[in-house]
Amino acid sequence: MAIKLENRRPEIRYLNDMREVLCDKEWAKNAPNFKLYYMYRGVKRKRELRYDITVIPPRILRKEFVKTKGHEHSNKYQELYIVLKGEAIYLIQKYKNNKIEDVYAVRAKRGNAVIIPPDYGHVTINPRGTELKEGNWLDEGCQNIYDLFIKKQGGCYYFTKSGWIKNKNYDIIPPLRIKKPLKLTPKNLDFLYGKNY
Repeated sequence: MAIKLENRRPEIRYLNDMREVLCDKEWAKNAPNFKLYYMYRGVKRKRELRYDITVIPPRILRKEFVKTKGHEHSNKYQELYIVLKGEAIYLIQKYKNNKIEDVYAVRAKRGNAVIIPPDYGHVTINPRGTELKEGNWLDEGCQNIYDLFIKKQGGCYYFTKSGWIKNKNYDIIPPLRIKKPLKLTPKNLDFLYGKNY
């Protein structure tokens, strides 16, 4: 059953919240503070798991496709994303010992799912001219940590109209691998619980 969002109040991410993580900092300095995407937290719950929905309208930020701010997870928590509408690219990176140890991208369409593994940060990108709507399951105890993405001014790659561009604020960036999404959402979500660690 589809969840209706009309009567729910979203948390809104504005350009002012994102200026430091965008590819084109010069453009971002003078761009107006418009709305970029909408987060509906806790629209459903299952024991200690919370289900959120994020809506990302189509937009080009001068040359970069609109994206989420990017974050890592506390205490080795995992997260599960499901594309509900449109298409998404998930940039998933592992930063350890002051360097990127691994980075890959997953392009997912409606009905596909993507698991964010422990110790990986991630960014969701809307690469299309249509609205992206995604759902995500995570443990209520999980904290989103934005520090690395703010410090490094985004993920280690930006997705632009010209394709992938390396973020020069990272010293060493491995080649970007491409992985396939899960075609179906896992029925058993126990792997998301923090007690497993």
